[in-house]
Amino acid sequence: MAFASINSSSVPLVAIEEAFATEPALKKRVYDAIGKTPQHAPLFEDLARYTSSLLARTTTTLPLAGPPPSDGPASKKRKIQNGVSGSNAHVFTDVKAADVSVEFYVQDISFAMPQRKKLMLEIAGQNLLRAKNQSTKEVEFGVPMDQIRHVLCLPVPEKTQKQFNFCIIPEYADGITPPPEGVTAADCMVFTVADGPAKAAFSGSGQQLGHGEGESAEELIRRMLNNNLPNTQVIRPDPNEFASSTPEAHRKGEKAYHVKAFRGSKEGYLFLLSTGILFAFKKPLLFFSFDTIESVSYTSVLQRTFNLNIVARPRNGTEEDNMEFEFSMVDQENFDGIDTYIRRHGLQDSSLADARRAKVYNVNNNKSQGIDGTDEAPVEEESELQKAHLELEDEEEEDEEDYDPGSDAESEGSGSSSEEDSDEEEMADADQDDDGDDDLIQQELGIEAEDIAEK
Repeated sequence: MAFASINSSSVPLVAIEEAFATEPALKKRVYDAIGKTPQHAPLFEDLARYTSSLLARTTTTLPLAGPPPSDGPASKKRKIQNGVSGSNAHVFTDVKAADVSVEFYVQDISFAMPQRKKLMLEIAGQNLLRAKNQSTKEVEFGVPMDQIRHVLCLPVPEKTQKQFNFCIIPEYADGITPPPEGVTAADCMVFTVADGPAKAAFSGSGQQLGHGEGESAEELIRRMLNNNLPNTQVIRPDPNEFASSTPEAHRKGEKAYHVKAFRGSKEGYLFLLSTGILFAFKKPLLFFSFDTIESVSYTSVLQRTFNLNIVARPRNGTEEDNMEFEFSMVDQENFDGIDTYIRRHGLQDSSLADARRAKVYNVNNNKSQGIDGTDEAPVEEESELQKAHLELEDEEEEDEEDYDPGSDAESEGSGSSSEEDSDEEEMADADQDDDGDDDLIQQELGIEAEDIAEK
C-alpha cells in the first residue's frame, strides 16, 4: 500500500500528522498523493507546516471562532468568555491582543460587572482597558477606551470602610440607547477600590506606583484613566450639584451623595451627577445623560416618600421610542435637593429636550452653566413636586380648620372655671379666718388688761 510505502521511506511525516490530526480523510488523501508522486513529499510537508502555523495563530488571536458545546445558555457562555458577544467578537480580539505594550496595571481589583471576581486592571497600548486573570494571565474582558462614553467614580453607600466604585459605561451600554442592528455593545464594567494606597500597582516599565505622598488607589486609577481617555473624563459627585440631606449613616460627619430608591422590586441608589442621573449598582446599570432625558416628573407624593419618573429617548430616536422609568419610595427629605437639581438643568420641561440633545456636554465646561450657556438654567415659578407638596399642606390645614372639639372641650372649659371659683372661695375663707384670729387676740388682750386694772 502507498501508506505503508511512505511509512517505510525516509520522508518525515511529523508535520503532516500534526497539521491534519483532526482531519483523517484529508490526511489520507495527502498520503495517497505522496504515494503516487513521491517527489512532491517536501511540498506537502511545507504545506503541512504552514497549515499548523495558521492554526496556532488562529487559536491565539481568535479563540472563540465557535462556542464550545454546553448545557447552559449559549449567550451567557459567550459573554463570560468574550466580554462581548455576537458580531462584535472582533472587538474582543483587539482587546486581547498580546502584542501591545502594557502602560499600567494594578492587582487585586474586585470586579462586580460583568463578572464577580478579583482580577488585574490593565491599560494596554494607550487604548485598551481590560481585566486579566492574575493566575493564567488571560484577558477576561475589556473595551477600547475610545468606545467608553462615561466613567463615574462614586463612594460605595452604607459601608463602614470607605470604598469607591468605578463605573465604566461603553457606547450603547447605558441601558437607554440600544446598539444598531448587527452591533453588540461591550458590557459595563464596575470595580471597587478601597480607600488608601494601592497595594500593587506598576507601570509597564515595572516602576512601582501609588506610593506617592497622599495619593490613594482611587486617585491613582482616576489619574491614569484621565490620561488615556480620549472622549471623556472621570466624573465624581459634586455637592454643588447634589448631596443627600441625610449624611452617611456608617461614617458620621461624611456627606452622602446617593438616594435610595426602588425600580419595581429591585432596590438601588440614584446618583445625581454633573452629566446625568445614574441608577446603580444592580444589573443592568441605567445612566440617563442629559441629552437622553426627555422630562422628569413626580407621582405618588406622600408625607414621607414620592416617586421619580424619568422619560428618556435613545440618541437618534423619535418620540415613539420614548421610555418611562419609575423610581419609587424616594425619601421626602431629599425632595428639595432633587427638585433644585432637576430645575437647574431644565429636566422637568420636555420643551428643552431638543436643546439638551443639540448640545454636546463637555465634562470640562463650567458646571454652573445652564442649557442655554447662561449662568443658570431657566427656573419655573413652582415645580410639580412643590405644587404637590403645597396641596398636601393645604389638605392638612383644611383638616385642622374642620376639627370641632365638641362637648369635651366645653367640659374642659367649665371644669377650669369651677376650679377658679373654688380657688377664690378658698382665698375668701382664708381671709375670714385671718379676721377671726385678729378678734380673738384683741379679746384676750382686753381680758388681761381688765385683770391688771382690778389688781
